[in-house]
Amino acid sequence: MSLVRTLVLLPIASIGIASSAESHADTNGEQWELVWSDEFEGIQLDRTKWKPERSCWGGGNNERQCYTDRLKNIRVEGGALRLIAYKEKFRGPDRPPEIAVKPNPDKTQSYTSGKIRTLGLSSWKYGRVEFRAKPPKGQGTWPAVWMMPAANVYGSWPRSGEIDILEGVNLGATCPQCKGDVGENRMISALHFGDYAPKNKVRDTRVALPSNALPSDDYHVWTLEWGEGLMRFYLDGRKYWELTEKDWESTSPKAKGNPVAPFDQPFYIMANLAIGGKLSEENNDKDVAKNAIPAEFAIDWIRIYQCRTDREKGLACMKSVEGEK
Repeated sequence: MSLVRTLVLLPIASIGIASSAESHADTNGEQWELVWSDEFEGIQLDRTKWKPERSCWGGGNNERQCYTDRLKNIRVEGGALRLIAYKEKFRGPDRPPEIAVKPNPDKTQSYTSGKIRTLGLSSWKYGRVEFRAKPPKGQGTWPAVWMMPAANVYGSWPRSGEIDILEGVNLGATCPQCKGDVGENRMISALHFGDYAPKNKVRDTRVALPSNALPSDDYHVWTLEWGEGLMRFYLDGRKYWELTEKDWESTSPKAKGNPVAPFDQPFYIMANLAIGGKLSEENNDKDVAKNAIPAEFAIDWIRIYQCRTDREKGLACMKSVEGEK
């Protein structure tokens, strides 16, 4: 979920069949070491791992929600994190602290929702990021699990990069170009990099399930394997996208002579459910459908692994997986 979104999609990927309930973390299991996880057990958010964001600015995408720190919007229940969006007027701080002006003005929005981040608590350079989630259905919904740099070593967005592992936009809405008969059934993964807007760049792709079913019908496992100069994206254990250092860049003077920049620094992870915004409202059935709200983005677990034998580059654990396409 970028601050400024210009979407140029690569060809649609279709993955092979695999169980949505299973992780493929057993691949090179003796080398991948679990270093952080949240199984979302219990009855409240673990605040040693997460900080809810409080902001109403719309993420730079003209989104319509205020993110709140309320049990109504962020709930741990039934063994899952539940980010829940409602249609309601709400007034809160315009921007999150790290990009707020002083004094930070208040802003009113027409929806509320939830967003949690590990910013200031945990971040990782290279490894396997894996989570099991069930995105919501509906025109105008925009759930995401994504990563941003813990420190803007190469400058502010997007010079220091952005990694979008999962974005589900308008699932179930009208989509003439989608295969199957359930409407929008593709999910987005993306990298943002380059120079300051409007010279920012994005590489992204969309992936559908092999059955062309709605991903909102059940839980699925998303995985990012990330090493020096290499990223691989998986859905339910099947690879659908691979990028190398030739696919990205940073125009920062600090990145000169470093071909793997900006994706060679620690990144933190976040999950949120946005409502509206340019990417959702300008596509499919347009705007935000009344019957899409309330909406819930459910996450069963999130796990971070690092390569036991290659913490510096993370490449030793990134071997080919049987059945990849």
